[in-house]
Amino acid sequence: MFDDKTMVSDALAGVNGELTKFGEMITQTENKELKQCLKQIRNECEMSQEKLYQVAREKSYYVPAAKATQEEVDHVKNVLTTLSMK
Repeated sequence: MFDDKTMVSDALAGVNGELTKFGEMITQTENKELKQCLKQIRNECEMSQEKLYQVAREKSYYVPAAKATQEEVDHVKNVLTTLSMK
């Protein structure tokens, strides 16, 4: 039998995989109606992911990484800005 933590983790992993696939499908379709439909489904999926994430946080099943320092944020911004200029 699965415990709550395993079920929430599995559900989050599944939803995250679905979000990745929706992102791929959206960028690859040329049909505007299909693209809009996929975006709507992706948005609903994101809301489900957020609810699962909140449950995981409340029950301490998921502990996010420490917040980045301002120096780290500035460094990443600098790297990305430099790359986008090339």
